[in-house]
Amino acid sequence: SPSFSLPYSGGETSSSTTGSASPLPNSYDSLEGGSYPVKFARGPDVKCSIFFNLFQPFPDLSQLSAALGGLSGVPELEVEALRPVNLLQERNLLPPRPLEAPEPNLSADLRKVNCSPQTFRCTLTSVPQTQALLNKARLPLGLLLHPFRDLQQLPVITSNTIVRCRSCRTYINPFVTFLDQRRWKCNLCYRVNDVPDEFMYNPVTRSYGEPHKRPEVQNATVEFIASSDYMLRPPQPAVYLFVLDVSHNAVEAGYLKYLCDSILENLDKLPGDTRTRIGFLTFDSTIHFYNLQEGLSQPQMLVVSDIDDVFIPSHDSLMVNLKESKELVKDLLTSLPAMFSQSRETHSALGPALQAAFKLMSPTGGRVTVFLTQLPTLGAGMLQSREDPNQRSSSKHLGPATDFYKKLALDCSGQQIGVDLFLLSSQYADLTSLACMSKYSAGSIFYYPSFHHLHNPAQLEKFQRDLGRYLTRKIGFEAVMRIRCTKGLSIHTFHGNFFVRSTDLLSLANVNPDSAFAVQMSIEDSLADSSLACFQAALLYTSNKGKRRIRVHTLCLPVVNQLSDVYAGADVQAITCLLANMAIDRSISSSLSDARDALVNAVVDLVSAYKSNVSSLQQSGLVVPASMRLFPLYILALLKQVQTGTSTRLDERVFAMCEFKTQPLQQLMRMVHPDLYRLDNMSDQGALHLNDTVVPQPPLLHLSAERVSRDGAFLMDCGNVFYLWIGKCCNEMFIRDVLGCPNYASIPPNMNHIPELETPLSERVRAFLDWLQDNRAFSSTIHVVRDDASAKSTFFLHLVEDRTDSASSYSEFLQHIQQQMSK
Repeated sequence: SPSFSLPYSGGETSSSTTGSASPLPNSYDSLEGGSYPVKFARGPDVKCSIFFNLFQPFPDLSQLSAALGGLSGVPELEVEALRPVNLLQERNLLPPRPLEAPEPNLSADLRKVNCSPQTFRCTLTSVPQTQALLNKARLPLGLLLHPFRDLQQLPVITSNTIVRCRSCRTYINPFVTFLDQRRWKCNLCYRVNDVPDEFMYNPVTRSYGEPHKRPEVQNATVEFIASSDYMLRPPQPAVYLFVLDVSHNAVEAGYLKYLCDSILENLDKLPGDTRTRIGFLTFDSTIHFYNLQEGLSQPQMLVVSDIDDVFIPSHDSLMVNLKESKELVKDLLTSLPAMFSQSRETHSALGPALQAAFKLMSPTGGRVTVFLTQLPTLGAGMLQSREDPNQRSSSKHLGPATDFYKKLALDCSGQQIGVDLFLLSSQYADLTSLACMSKYSAGSIFYYPSFHHLHNPAQLEKFQRDLGRYLTRKIGFEAVMRIRCTKGLSIHTFHGNFFVRSTDLLSLANVNPDSAFAVQMSIEDSLADSSLACFQAALLYTSNKGKRRIRVHTLCLPVVNQLSDVYAGADVQAITCLLANMAIDRSISSSLSDARDALVNAVVDLVSAYKSNVSSLQQSGLVVPASMRLFPLYILALLKQVQTGTSTRLDERVFAMCEFKTQPLQQLMRMVHPDLYRLDNMSDQGALHLNDTVVPQPPLLHLSAERVSRDGAFLMDCGNVFYLWIGKCCNEMFIRDVLGCPNYASIPPNMNHIPELETPLSERVRAFLDWLQDNRAFSSTIHVVRDDASAKSTFFLHLVEDRTDSASSYSEFLQHIQQQMSK
């Protein structure tokens, strides 16, 4: 029966076109500096999640050597992580607060300077010494990375010399060893390197002779200002092109006015400088360009109706300097919605519009943002409806119908153009095919099913909020990312949105702070000679101010030779996220049922391996180490997710798969296993006090109907949406003070906001909601759900421990695992 063989290589994913299809010369390889000649197995696509703390100063030389030589264990943590848990007997498994990443078993000095788990996270915080030991553990080895996330504090280093290993090109970091003041030993390939003269000076303390105190060696996350050695051409300006659907369907949906208003509102906040360029292109059955050259009295529309041979009507006036042509840009955005309000044009020539966008952007590179409301029906890239409502549970049509969008994305990637897609469609639009334009150009995808400016106010509000974040979030251009690891380890599969330029170099035409990546790894040679394994991600990019920068993250973990230590350091959430990515690849390359079976078998394999190798308890039941106690629950939640459900619309399933490939771990985990809280009886116990605000911290509840009572109010946090469920017998004071309604019966059916009321209870609830919102990039919509029949379709479907029409309950799932083990 199917399981995830490790190393495992999935189906049609971003890296399935490595090497030869590369549209740019491989000079990018030499630019970031190559890596030592390891054998890399080719594999598919990337995704990651990464954290960052305020880092402490580094220890002195003797402390550093001692720290690198021997590990001082954290036995009390290990003992708890290894406690055998019988899942058939213990039912209260959830901690009261959301799960933290496990702390690697390192000395205090190393832990203090290690990379934040929000930035860089490994599925196993104790790395097995050999592939044989990894195989025995039956757990996947991989990294989750969130390399460009927004940081509160980032050490930026301006130096003529960026110190790197001469052999493997690793950047100097807190985990190298200084043999003396003049020599340092690389922590990845163990080569001894000379310390350059310039590195002897510490710009922070303004003193000489203490290279180990420089910021590069004190912080696991740093950013270097790069010299011209790291450029293939002068850094590009920020360039933005908006490609807008103006067909009759688009006019009906009514998105155009809100988009134009949002761009107008944020025009001065678009990341960039005095060189920033902007352009607009609209399309229905023809393509419309806009001359915005400084000096014109108003914008000029230029129509190209030959969509089979698209040409650019004017080369220097369509992408204009934003500062110089700002008034014309404002005029265009003010008049655009009315220009097409009477349109009867039902066709959509998206493909030709994208070809035009490619030609417009090729000289500079930059970001193309596409807004689409329907299936493309004319010209290159035209698509037909493939959705069969009776075949929704099959894996049919999880692959693209045409290679047009992938080829276009690869061309874009070669010219440093990233393509982002906003799909606002109430009908099937074949997102499987369309998603390729963003997947292979390192873009982002946003999807608003059933979008309508009047009939769906919640979607409209989400669209407006998302645009606010999207237009103003920071952006990196013409980027590449390389992940290096300790000698003996190798990367074989990437997950996320990018193009794999060579075995270990990802091309990211644009990089944004909200996208994450994942990598699968294997152990090619024994790590017996080292007590530590290190991983380093280096992201080379051009900032929106035209500066070349290199952001470097380094993670250090202990190497272990005991299976019990591997289990003690297992990161159950990172493992779940990596398996979710692997399952998506499997569903595309094989089938959905195969992917589901492989997920179930991952649980069977873990329980069997633990029982036969580690647990001394030969009792009956399902016994797992405490570190993995939530694993079966998370896998069941994954199986119940939208992308594996049988009645889900195809575009919604595909969008969920895209999200899983690109979301950071915390957001992904909320989508898989939502957080449930009771709000009507919140106390101050354990509350946070932030800037004069009291933020209550209600305990997490199991996702089961038996935890939800009709006399309460329960908040479910699903990552991109909140459900506030109000029971029929809920305290009227809560309904009045928080919702502003006199009683339960008067709660409106489609309430999607919490009013700002000046009552202590309202302030508490809003403080808690705001605190939850603060920890994510895109704000979540909220739906107030009443305790009646229609509520069963939303809130209760997320209670993953309960039985649904198509899936078993948690108890039944555990019984199924037990049956599989006895076979």
